[in-house]
Amino acid sequence: MEAKEAVQTAKQYVWDLFGDEGVAEIGLEEIEGAPGEFWKITIGFSRDWDRNLSSVLGGQRSRSYKVIRVNDKDGRVLSIKDRNFPNALGTYASK
Repeated sequence: MEAKEAVQTAKQYVWDLFGDEGVAEIGLEEIEGAPGEFWKITIGFSRDWDRNLSSVLGGQRSRSYKVIRVNDKDGRVLSIKDRNFPNALGTYASK
């Protein structure tokens, strides 16, 4: 499986799992491959409540990040986990 295919699989998986939560702005953040094993793909997205919360917090945007592991051989999604990035203040947040 090529990287582009794995990314499309990961994006579709996020949409399928979280679509009823009003996800938007789904995008690739990171990709790491282990040929013959799996792809680790970080996908970022916003949810309806993230957008509502940002208006309360003075416009600071909030995003969720998920790491999706995709089997390199058959395109099967193996796992999904939270990914935390440091914010501008140096603290970590996943949402």
